[in-house]
Amino acid sequence: MQSMAFLSKKSMHKAPILGFSVFLIPFLAFSYDGPLYDFTAYTECKSVPEKPLYNGGIFKDQAPLTQHRISTSSDGSYTPALILQNLAQNTMYCFSIWVKIQGADSTLVTASLMANNNSTYDCVGTVLAKSGCWSFLKGGFILDSPSSVSILYFQGTTDKSINVAIASASVQPFTEQQWRTNQQYIINTERKRAVTIHVSDSHGDRLQGASITIEQISKDFPFGSAIARTILGNLPYQNWFVERFNAAVFENELKWYATEPEQGKVNYTIPDQMLEFVLANQIVARGHNIFWEDPKYNPAWVRDLTGPDLKSAVNFRIQSLMSKYKEEFIHWDVSNEMLHFDFYEERLGPDATLHFYKTAHEADPLASLFLNEFNVVETCTDVSTTVDTYIDKIRELERGGSSMNGIGLESHFSKPNLPLMRAILDKLATLKLPIWLTEVDISNKFDKETQAIYLEQVLREGFSHPAVDGIMLWTAIHPNGGCYQMCLTDYNLQNLPAGDTVDKLLREWETGEGNGRTDDHGSYSFFGFLGEYKIMVQYGNRTTNSTLSLSQSDETKHFNIQL
Repeated sequence: MQSMAFLSKKSMHKAPILGFSVFLIPFLAFSYDGPLYDFTAYTECKSVPEKPLYNGGIFKDQAPLTQHRISTSSDGSYTPALILQNLAQNTMYCFSIWVKIQGADSTLVTASLMANNNSTYDCVGTVLAKSGCWSFLKGGFILDSPSSVSILYFQGTTDKSINVAIASASVQPFTEQQWRTNQQYIINTERKRAVTIHVSDSHGDRLQGASITIEQISKDFPFGSAIARTILGNLPYQNWFVERFNAAVFENELKWYATEPEQGKVNYTIPDQMLEFVLANQIVARGHNIFWEDPKYNPAWVRDLTGPDLKSAVNFRIQSLMSKYKEEFIHWDVSNEMLHFDFYEERLGPDATLHFYKTAHEADPLASLFLNEFNVVETCTDVSTTVDTYIDKIRELERGGSSMNGIGLESHFSKPNLPLMRAILDKLATLKLPIWLTEVDISNKFDKETQAIYLEQVLREGFSHPAVDGIMLWTAIHPNGGCYQMCLTDYNLQNLPAGDTVDKLLREWETGEGNGRTDDHGSYSFFGFLGEYKIMVQYGNRTTNSTLSLSQSDETKHFNIQL
């Protein structure tokens, strides 16, 4: 047994420890008898596989591990598989395995699951495996019903000449409560910090019994939503937004088809007004987007251009947009959804995207440049945007000399697979770049109550992952069409179930206002979310007001106030 109190944040992220642990949080200590999530991931291909996470998890007492080969198609080909017994419903199963292939330079290996109730989970993890070395596959799944015998199998392409070998398998279950406990621990260590305020008089003598009031006045973690032109002139909507969010993104108003619908007729009036609202309320804004690789979302006149004319138009677009809004937006989505579409590279050559990033960086060196994509973290069934495909594109752009600063994950979810989502985030975190969930919503194929349930799951997962630096909802309000997929409120700003969920989490993820008195050492301690605080101290007829900035650190923040 090992106490979690002795684990640093770094060791916590990689600690595959089972047994009794104690969470030591200021003013709160509680026991936890369960597994600690292991955030370890690898993206490099290795000559020898690493040891299994969690010492193999449910396989740890099975030595040697029994592997099976099953046929999953009518062509007689076989694929390696693991037999899993007595899997429970609504349990988070996190698995990892090392994969090696023969018969091709590289191929996508997909992990799938067959349960004994005839249900099949087509993709619960992927890896872009290479020949001659071992590649790390990390994934996860949740069963809709119990299964006494299940088969987790690993399949390459349909080419029978490709042989797949596996090693260092691990499957670790987490109950829903264990998962939530692990989430809360990361929130407490990554999103909060301990503070001790010391109060003394002008001679340096500590003052016992001084009254202290603390109030968090701003949050460090960016949590926001898309807005549309419908917010302009709508004071109730503006007030509703400002009360909740500290970040914004313009839904469509900066896109090329909106700012230059006809060639040469550039109009930034609407985004100017939206930016004025954002800046007046000290809200940070993401720039979305410079280019969109999907042809149908380009201006009609751009789709008609070729060669030098198209090159001239895109150069003008970058210079016009970036010079107009230099240093106004913290991020830019430079080439939107380029893993799914290739409008510009098809017409301007394979280095077109590289040119976009380089030119955008030169125009606004302080803005972070993002690669924004869908179906990276939402699922692994989309072969265009597997986690390794995304990572390879980032590295390709970096090798070409582009200034790549951020990972944009659109996060348009259907039913979320939380252990898979976390595994994908773990792999992306190896790039050591900021990760943002940029367009979070839940499909409108679900009813509003179900949307709210799934939204809470996704938001908790994002906020509790140490590599995620910001979350944006895709919930701009339109009077006739509602929202893209999911609304937080109706057009009268009355909360829908998803809005109730967001409000609940916003309250949960803020320190709020607190009161207390200094102890016999003249000190007062609290555990607060990162951000800015207003502090008022009263002692006798003396009062002073101070501000405190709480940034991330393992150390307690000590703050001295003199009366």
